[in-house]
Amino acid sequence: MSARILIVDDVPANTRLLEAKLTADYYQVATAPDGFAALSMAKAWQPDLILLDVMMPGMDGFECCRRLKDDIATMHIPVVMVTTLDEPSERVRGLEAGADDFLTKPVEFDLLMARVRSLIRLKRLLDEWRARGETARALGLTGERINAPSVAGAQALVVDDWDAGAQSVQDALAREGIVTGRARSESEAMNLTTVTPFDLIVLSLSMTSGDPLRLASKLRAADATHEIPLLLIASPDLRHRMLRGFDLGANDWLTRPVDENELRARARNQIRRKFYQDRLRADLGHALEMALTDPLTGLYNQRYLMRHLRNLLAGNQGQGLAVLMLDVDRFKDVNDAFGHAVGDRALEAIAAVLRGATRVFDSVARYGGEEFAVVMPGTNQADALSAAERLRSAVEAMVFDVEPGRPWRLTISIGVACCRDRQIGAEALLRAADLALYAAKRGGRNRVELASAG
Repeated sequence: MSARILIVDDVPANTRLLEAKLTADYYQVATAPDGFAALSMAKAWQPDLILLDVMMPGMDGFECCRRLKDDIATMHIPVVMVTTLDEPSERVRGLEAGADDFLTKPVEFDLLMARVRSLIRLKRLLDEWRARGETARALGLTGERINAPSVAGAQALVVDDWDAGAQSVQDALAREGIVTGRARSESEAMNLTTVTPFDLIVLSLSMTSGDPLRLASKLRAADATHEIPLLLIASPDLRHRMLRGFDLGANDWLTRPVDENELRARARNQIRRKFYQDRLRADLGHALEMALTDPLTGLYNQRYLMRHLRNLLAGNQGQGLAVLMLDVDRFKDVNDAFGHAVGDRALEAIAAVLRGATRVFDSVARYGGEEFAVVMPGTNQADALSAAERLRSAVEAMVFDVEPGRPWRLTISIGVACCRDRQIGAEALLRAADLALYAAKRGGRNRVELASAG
């Protein structure tokens, strides 16, 4: 997973060590010698993660983190504070300043890399929701920006077969006004999550009844729980389980003995992030339903697509972006032979297939008539061609009856255009995909064609 990481440290030896490790894992790395330079670089470069030293002259890491989180241009960037201080009070201070995690020197690189991957995955998801929210806001379809909400009334599930440990966690969360439930086993946890919309799950990796990592995997795979923040608790000798938990999609962690204030701070941060994501999703859904969707297919319309594509291109920063233009082959034959009502049903059926065969952060739009478009952020040429072929095959395999018992074969032609480092406008990228689409039409239809370079 390639990403941009900013290292902030006034000790060159520390910076070189972290830079070498991250560069070896193919991350793009920049460095800043102090908090003032970090604030400037974070705005200009927009990294995916900031590794921030605490002890620095002029402005310490706590103040730098507060300023990053107070600035609308940088508040969304995850911050991991790195320090020699190992007191729980210092970790809490960092978390309350807005840090997403707090690592102690000397840094355990396995733990660091696990946190880097986890936080970047989360940021990429939130970035896509933010981009869609900015698009809707620019069109005047949503309200003001979201302030940090209270966590009182939030619901958390504590999963632990150790009664004393579970009770201490529940008591701490209750002091934040968080309502807690308790599960003692994997089956009990899965059953509870199907009936209660939890905002946080706290999972003990010390459970002796069953495999807690298998439970973490199931929680991440289930539709009802895959977006609920997962906070792991483990004794120091179970560090290997915790690292595996991050690979499975956990969001945060604590080691025993659990400091109550740190638990409360981490729980607040995770629940607020979920509330933020939920609010973005709800606001955006309402706005799009009002003005930015095609009434026939329920897909985005061209108005939204153009604004969203421009926003993505403006902040692309070498992350890769693909546009697919799709057209229904010989669609006029359907309308002429069976009428426009049947043609509309065909478009609805194709839209459903496209929606089901794309990723949650891809944007599928009805571009006009029988033409569709798919915008795929973070996608290289090979992946874009693979996705296009998957969509073509899915439509070809679709069963569509123009009349009861009378199937009609529907196919699509697809043009693919990609960009990464070079500057290109939304109109030019769509035009390149459209030219590739017409090449696919001329080449016999029901095929995928890649736009020529240049």
